[in-house]
Amino acid sequence: MSHPTDPDPRLLAELDRLDAERTAAPSQDAEIAFWKAAAKLGTWFFVNRGTDESPRPYALQLDGVGPVVSAYSSAGRAREAAVELGLVGDGDAVPLFALPMPGALDWVSSLSAAGVGGVAINHPRIGAWIPLPNLAILKSWTAEEPPPPAP
Repeated sequence: MSHPTDPDPRLLAELDRLDAERTAAPSQDAEIAFWKAAAKLGTWFFVNRGTDESPRPYALQLDGVGPVVSAYSSAGRAREAAVELGLVGDGDAVPLFALPMPGALDWVSSLSAAGVGGVAINHPRIGAWIPLPNLAILKSWTAEEPPPPAP
């Protein structure tokens, strides 16, 4: 099931392609290309572990880093992850919230006061994560023109 603010499926395919490149041949250029694509998604989605009044995003624990918030590139990917991670049963409603960019970056950055150390994209489907201080770089990329989706 799609969400009204889900990105064009071609943008999701491009994110997956860039992740495959980043994984197959790790390099700074591949990492930058991947995160630029993630920054240019119009909305980031989160699995809500709190309440509607006080949302708390699902976060994984990384040794030496602490909590890393999991952001998702679409509502569908957030739902898939919630089921795969055992946060909800298959067929159960998944509590989600969505934040438009670049506000999503500001909000996640504000979680450093609660001890959050980073953000991951599409966990566990994609293993990419970055430290919270790097979100300032991502924010600068949100203003750039998005790349055209692959045909």
